[in-house]
Amino acid sequence: MKLPVLVSLPHAGLDVPEELRAYCILSHEEIVRDGDEEAWEIYHELEGMAEAFHTTGIARAFVDMNRAADDIRLDGVVKTHTTWNEPVYDRELPADLIKTLIEKYWKPYHESLSKLSQKRVKLGLDCHTMASIGPPVGPDTGEKRPAVCLSNAEGTCPEEWIRGMAEKLEEAFKHEVRINHPFKGGYIIRSHAPELPWMQVELSRGGEMTPSDKRRCFYSALNGFARQYLDFVS
Repeated sequence: MKLPVLVSLPHAGLDVPEELRAYCILSHEEIVRDGDEEAWEIYHELEGMAEAFHTTGIARAFVDMNRAADDIRLDGVVKTHTTWNEPVYDRELPADLIKTLIEKYWKPYHESLSKLSQKRVKLGLDCHTMASIGPPVGPDTGEKRPAVCLSNAEGTCPEEWIRGMAEKLEEAFKHEVRINHPFKGGYIIRSHAPELPWMQVELSRGGEMTPSDKRRCFYSALNGFARQYLDFVS
């Protein structure tokens, strides 16, 4: 029996869209650093364990699935700079190209999440990793981050659920778990909450734990949560 969850993994990809190859000035290392390093290693096994799973190969630096389509900030849906304040392109992108990127990559991602929410799922999990110290572009520049941050934008899932998940994660990781700090939850959980309860998960890339350690701890916590709150029988 599979876990009754829909897993979204929006920032694990490293691909440069073909439409942007003539504009991009980022190195491969910079693309990696702007994405969710370790995310695929930590979460990929959920593809076979969860009722529904969705990801993208497109790197966050180019089209950010966790932003609104009309978010034109420096760190918006089609970015001008990375979270490390590095310019992404050698010149301004044409407006029609930005529209094409949203239609071709962003829109299908969200259409798929909406469709998958109709399956036998009870909770959506938008899964990420985060830098251990807040980067130059972000809500907490220069601040040390916790081992785990859970977010529900103060309403995208029941308060009992997010506190229950936090307890399971603290038991598994033996480290601090914060709720809605430094992240309150991005566009994915906010926009899809009318379809399904959602949580955002952020695991720090710092500390001494390996990705396999983090994977083991996260799966243990998720299984315990699902048994207690989602009527899951393994």
